[in-house]
Amino acid sequence: MQANKSFVDVADEVDLDLSPFLKRYKDGRIERLLMSPFIAASENPTANRGVGTRDVVIDHGTGVSARLFLPYRAAMAGRRLPLVVYIHGGSFCTESAFCRTYHGYATSLAANAGALVVSVEYRLAPEHPIPAAYDDAWSALKWVASLADPWLADYADPRRTFLAGDSAGGNIVYHTAARASREGIDIEGAIIVQPYFWGAERLPSEAASDGAGVFPADEVDLLWPFVTAGQAGNDDPRLSPPDEEIASLMCRRVLVAVAERDILRERGCRLFAGIRDYYARTGGEATLVESEGEDHGFHLYSPLRATSRRLMSSIVGFINQPPAPELNGGLHWHAWEGKKINRISTMTTAPTPKPMILGVPRRPFRDVFGYGMDMKHHCSGSSSTTCMASTIGGRGKAASSKNNYGLFSGPVWPNKAYKKGRPAAAAAALPGTHHVI
Repeated sequence: MQANKSFVDVADEVDLDLSPFLKRYKDGRIERLLMSPFIAASENPTANRGVGTRDVVIDHGTGVSARLFLPYRAAMAGRRLPLVVYIHGGSFCTESAFCRTYHGYATSLAANAGALVVSVEYRLAPEHPIPAAYDDAWSALKWVASLADPWLADYADPRRTFLAGDSAGGNIVYHTAARASREGIDIEGAIIVQPYFWGAERLPSEAASDGAGVFPADEVDLLWPFVTAGQAGNDDPRLSPPDEEIASLMCRRVLVAVAERDILRERGCRLFAGIRDYYARTGGEATLVESEGEDHGFHLYSPLRATSRRLMSSIVGFINQPPAPELNGGLHWHAWEGKKINRISTMTTAPTPKPMILGVPRRPFRDVFGYGMDMKHHCSGSSSTTCMASTIGGRGKAASSKNNYGLFSGPVWPNKAYKKGRPAAAAAALPGTHHVI
């Protein structure tokens, strides 16, 4: 009995804790903590805010697929729609284009922007380490550019193709845009929301962090070696894009969105600064949007919050902005939500205006989906073997299943499988005033 007890203790011992995303156990099991219930697609728009949805397989060899979101009212207006290729977040290892979180977000984006959204279901680490996610996003972009799907052929305006993504998806968007520039696929714009970039050395705001935010710095340090299966460290240039790669970007417009209390904020600002400086020399438009008082992912898990609505509004405005005359020595000015946003398109000696700052929220965090920023165990019972977890060389029956490609499939999870979590605590704000660097 003692031997059996020791065996169980070892099997249940956590080898790597990447909460709120996943845990790896010493017996090889991977327990995914961040995965909201799956939502079935439906071409009936009345059931989904006027947005029809359907799923397609992009690459039968890898199993990469996507969910398409078509806003029917905009589609029936007789004009071609902006085309948004969306890459979900989740630290490269959790979440899905088919889950409630990203189904809801893509629905809102399609409805508000009047855009045809293609939300990509890519393969997840650790079963499929980086660069699998990059390759899958590239396959999806090539498929979109081919207009092989009837919705794309009938309704999309390929001249207004955007890449968009958050967190890990923001990292993938950047690298996909860079590859599109090298290989000749035309992209109108990139929308990079709270992107995951990092490095071997701490930046000032990272060093000053008290660890109380969504992501402690020490935990972020562990992520990249994990999702690359130990083949790369935090000095990998894919985590800190070099200037020469930024200078290769050919998309005409870029929006970078950051959250004031996100530990990844300074990395996002650095990326924006590099893009802004390059576009100032060559022509192009760069926009920085910052949400005051917010932490990573706030717009996904509290979409009715005022700051979430404003962020959505800024993204919608970016997608739908008309061509603007040049003013003030080459600066393009646009008024959104009563605020002026600068887009640097040519070299100018005019003073650099401040970026869009979204105000501090007046209401407390509202967890409208019923699962908080701790993200939750998906358990239908008390036994750990019923938790939703994929198994790598270990034991235990997963409550959800994966197909041969490592993509999630399975039933919709009951709401009772979630338990309340606490709101994300605020990390220390970066000192100084908010401005375009």
